[in-house]
Amino acid sequence: MREWSNWSGSLRFTPQEYVRPENEDALAAVIRHSRSAGKKVRLAAAGHSSSPLVATSDTLLHLHHFKGLVSYDTFRRTATFRTGTTIHEANMELQRVGLALFNTGDVDVQTLAGAIATGTHGSGRALQNLASILQGVRMIDYEGNVQVFSEETHAEVMRAMRVSLGALGIFTEIAVSVLPLFRLRRLELCTDVETCLEHFNALSDENRNVDFYWYPRSDEIKVRVLNEPGRGTASFPAGFRCVDDEEGFVGEILPRKRTLKFDEMEYALPREQGIACFREVRERMKDKHRQMVAWRVLYRTIAADQNYLSPHYGRDSVSISLHHNAGLPFEAFFNDIEPIFRAHGGRPHWAKKHNLRAEHLQGLYPEWSAFRAVRTSFDPEGCFMNDHLRELLNPEDNG
Repeated sequence: MREWSNWSGSLRFTPQEYVRPENEDALAAVIRHSRSAGKKVRLAAAGHSSSPLVATSDTLLHLHHFKGLVSYDTFRRTATFRTGTTIHEANMELQRVGLALFNTGDVDVQTLAGAIATGTHGSGRALQNLASILQGVRMIDYEGNVQVFSEETHAEVMRAMRVSLGALGIFTEIAVSVLPLFRLRRLELCTDVETCLEHFNALSDENRNVDFYWYPRSDEIKVRVLNEPGRGTASFPAGFRCVDDEEGFVGEILPRKRTLKFDEMEYALPREQGIACFREVRERMKDKHRQMVAWRVLYRTIAADQNYLSPHYGRDSVSISLHHNAGLPFEAFFNDIEPIFRAHGGRPHWAKKHNLRAEHLQGLYPEWSAFRAVRTSFDPEGCFMNDHLRELLNPEDNG
């Protein structure tokens, strides 16, 4: 047995079995064996998550051998990937054939399938989260059988497949929508808090991607604005000064390279609540946490979608992300800010730190019961459940 750790080191556990199947047949055999032995099965992706979604004392899978672009259709603008493929790898594969993902998050080290399963997102007033691009899946179910679903044949089921938390089965391939390859120009501008907040909504309406970082110790804000060259805001308001101007293909210019490790809490809020919530978070951090927290706070925009467990279900959203250095105590800081997020109608990012359980979550998601029904029908024996998922979905769920 070997210990497994996530990227930041804040999540550690020792599964009884750690398996890297080489192909679908081997994967199906592992699932059938685990089921017959009464063991649960969870899948570790890139390990970038801060939440215990993958934790298990039974069988942990890693799809190290399931990588790469399987096929693509330029006319239909779709591409199929094996589910061990990271976002960075997917973008580089697509770039070689003249295609691109429509957006990425702040980093691209996660697997694309893992990002889809947890509702991970970038920023953009008119851009949905990464789960929105999922058009089809090939998966192994709890009995070890191959199942195939698509938007064309199973539209309602696909609303559960997007942001599925790994609770429906083990995906082996994912089909996603893509765009023709395009370039983006990224501007980074510094300003003060009030100038940023005064103009942020207008900037987010005028530009493809806009987000900002607030740095607690300097009380300065850095705004990032990205557009296809020649588009977007031509002249920024007084008080904004440009500190960086770069251009490149989308997969090269959107994500940033991060070497420092951290733990993170993020909540998605109704767009109209975003700035008021940020002001409260900022004041609380200045009053109580400024001496211990040096990391930035990240503010982004996300368009609404209709996927059952999406944090952005049914409402245009903003997300506010807290970060703290890996290895340092984060609990007091995160726990003190979390009630502010909740008071503004926030929904937690599934892959990041939070303290909510089923009794808190079910009222936040209009399709909560619909997802639970799909999960039960796909995995009636709870083969893919773990303690954390039972706490999230329902204390009485099988497992």
